[in-house]
Amino acid sequence: MKSRTRARIVALQVLFELDLTQHPLGEVLEERSLDLNLDESQFEFASLLIAGVRENVTKLDQLISEQAPEWPLDQVAVVDRNILRIALWEVAFYQKTPLKVGINEAVELAKLFGTDSSPRFVNGVLGSLAVNLDDIIQSNENVGE
Repeated sequence: MKSRTRARIVALQVLFELDLTQHPLGEVLEERSLDLNLDESQFEFASLLIAGVRENVTKLDQLISEQAPEWPLDQVAVVDRNILRIALWEVAFYQKTPLKVGINEAVELAKLFGTDSSPRFVNGVLGSLAVNLDDIIQSNENVGE
């Protein structure tokens, strides 16, 4: 398994658990990191993903909702919702992950952790977001101005 894939798995597991519980972030991240035996760079990347999603969750959810209006976000499976958040943050906010890599990694996470329909759903939503990626990036850059 690729190094960053392991970090994404931990980020997904942590975000999933935080969505469903009131567990402390530090404890959850430490436990999940030990479960997958992350090295320092993997731990740092997982932490970066988690922080990025948590800091931008409102904007991420808004963008996802705009691209999947037939699926109210509160009705999207917690796993799928967090996979979409991670991929969108990584591609549109972090901007160091190529679009194809972000989509492919998200679909693989959906295959591992989602339902039978999750990979297709995740691919479809991210495909819609990809069409508007330049506008999304532009709007994020203009937020601080």
